Amino acid sequence: MPAPIEDKVRLRQSRFELREWTLGQMFDHTVARFPDREALVYADRDYRLTWRQLGEAVDRLAKGMMALGIQKGEKVAVWATNVPDWIVLQFATAKIGAILLTVNTNYREHELRYLLRQSECENLFLIGRLRDHDFLGTIYNIAPELRTHARSDLCNKDLPHLKRVCFLGAQKHRGLYSMPEILALSVMVDDEAYQARQASLDPWDEINMQYTSGTTGFPRGVMLTHVGVGLNGYWIGAHQHFDENDRVCLPVPLFHCFGCVLGVSACVNHGATMVMLETFSPLQVLQAIDRERCTAVYGVPTMFLAELEHRHFDRYDMSSLRTGIMAGSVCPEPLMRRVVEDMNMRQITICYGLTEASPVMTQSDVDDPLSLRCETVGCAMPGIEVRVADPDTCEELPRGQVGEILCRGYNVMKGYYKMPEETARAISPDGWLHSGDLGVMDEQGYLRITGRIKDMIIRGGENVYPREIEEFLMQMPGVLDVQVVAVPSRRYGEEVGAFFIPRPGQAEAISTESVRAFCKSKIAWFKIPRYVTVLEAFPLTASGKIQKYKLREMAAEIWPEAMR
Repeated sequence: MPAPIEDKVRLRQSRFELREWTLGQMFDHTVARFPDREALVYADRDYRLTWRQLGEAVDRLAKGMMALGIQKGEKVAVWATNVPDWIVLQFATAKIGAILLTVNTNYREHELRYLLRQSECENLFLIGRLRDHDFLGTIYNIAPELRTHARSDLCNKDLPHLKRVCFLGAQKHRGLYSMPEILALSVMVDDEAYQARQASLDPWDEINMQYTSGTTGFPRGVMLTHVGVGLNGYWIGAHQHFDENDRVCLPVPLFHCFGCVLGVSACVNHGATMVMLETFSPLQVLQAIDRERCTAVYGVPTMFLAELEHRHFDRYDMSSLRTGIMAGSVCPEPLMRRVVEDMNMRQITICYGLTEASPVMTQSDVDDPLSLRCETVGCAMPGIEVRVADPDTCEELPRGQVGEILCRGYNVMKGYYKMPEETARAISPDGWLHSGDLGVMDEQGYLRITGRIKDMIIRGGENVYPREIEEFLMQMPGVLDVQVVAVPSRRYGEEVGAFFIPRPGQAEAISTESVRAFCKSKIAWFKIPRYVTVLEAFPLTASGKIQKYKLREMAAEIWPEAMR
């Protein structure tokens, strides 16, 4: 018989041991254990590297970067899709103590300029283009000196810290170093100098900087450490029971924690094979799972929905799947059950966290009852304290009471880069990180998300939690997805508004009248949406999160009568 839930939670925390390794040490440990097993696979081009080959590629690039003049503590921005060199760069920077700065591939000129300036970034690696997005054209607009100055003497008044721009490919471009050129420089750095650089690193140094996705405000540079990224990845993989026999399909972007921590760090910690996709395509995900006999696949709910509803889904064999992660937003129970039954992911887990927490603070276990994996986001990760608390005092609230979710532990960021006031607001004097999310914890420690503090609707003094209404409205016939937000109201302060995505051919079935009729007598009257509209799609971040702040802006625009 499985152990009682209370015993499982206690065992989870008792197993914790603080492993103070750098990412380079973690990586080398796996290379030594599994040198001849596959580490990295791109099924669409038959690109395959063993752990030994990946290790050699990392060391060569790291030495080339040292020869180029990249120092410990310098930022190295990577603006690229999930190309093979991305993962090589992730560990090459870690081994020489440079800070990997991940850049959202959806950024355009204004956002890239802000990021490079605010981060005081010294180095940028980028690809040429993505669909209609010209990355090279953008950097030439930002730094036109690249066309005229020697690349070793870049001087841009707007970006005074930027020293080098490098192209993630073999092609030569004016003012940029190509990858073959950097790799050729590796012979200039001997093993003694390379080992000395690695010996100078501290596991608590910041090694990764990610700019928050912007669901609630302007991006801020989150500084993460070797220990935070490495150890969090270890436990993420441990809760999926990863070992060297697992093959993990990763269609999520590497510039986000979902890719480079939940994906790459978890796999590297356990020697699992990374089966990568450059960009998300539901058909390519299905093909990769089938061809590579993947045992796990990652995604946000919208990705899993796209895979399940692809017209060719039935052509592909999902029987090799066992586990994986669904994260990024709360998963509706009907979707979770489809993933379990139709994709064979009977041990799928749910993770919850935020970039500032490296990023996972809670996760369900593969053998948790499905009801817990649908209704909660699991319980605290080993070595991390999680509480539901008063957001102003950080005092823990009684179990079963709604409050802000806080965490404390090895995983908490070092802070926001050059933003001490924002850092002080995010982390309390005694180390509690504010999530900005509302939740409730049961007696066994399982956490349920109820919404974001800014998402909470206060209608005439009544608190309304959007997630509760969304879960209810998902039961309405014809509804594929729904998001509930506050509509500014002169009379009540805020009213409840609902944005629906209908199932094919069901748009006409969803109206204000039909929604209110469905809700009548089933939920409290003040929770029933006053305003209803239908959309083809929700605004999303690049990592697949729904941008509720944009829906709130839309609500104020399309329902101005609420303010009359």
